Amino acid sequence: MKSHTEYLVFETKKRREMVHITDEVEQIVKRSGVRDGLCFVSPMHITAAVYVNDHESGLIEDIGRWLEELAPARPDYKHHRTGEDNGDAHLKSLLLHHETTLPVTNGKLDLGTWQRVFYAEFDGQRRKRVIVKVLGVEESAVPDGIQVDQGD
Repeated sequence: MKSHTEYLVFETKKRREMVHITDEVEQIVKRSGVRDGLCFVSPMHITAAVYVNDHESGLIEDIGRWLEELAPARPDYKHHRTGEDNGDAHLKSLLLHHETTLPVTNGKLDLGTWQRVFYAEFDGQRRKRVIVKVLGVEESAVPDGIQVDQGD
């Protein structure tokens, strides 16, 4: 079993932003040397999320609007009594999932046709990290004569 960890670093230009990170995650999987396993992707912050969906601008806008309807930016969150102003960011991160685990097959992310990985920032404009941890077996760990199922 092999484990490989890298970190992505973001400092978004806007407070709320959806960042497409599939290519970066795929490169980490490639560098890991893992042939078959799992790739765990998680923001190391409580006002951000990682999710999988279609990379289509209209859908990304719809997701943003949906999140704003469910957890609108407003001044009356009890969390704001602490001096913070990001109560909605905490709630939005809960709605989208904090992390995702992705399959790795034959040394690549094994995603569906339209699946893409996104980092969702809800309290940005400062430096934030995302951990990417790849776990699995290396090429040399697969015994001769054993084939890894490549799906359909």
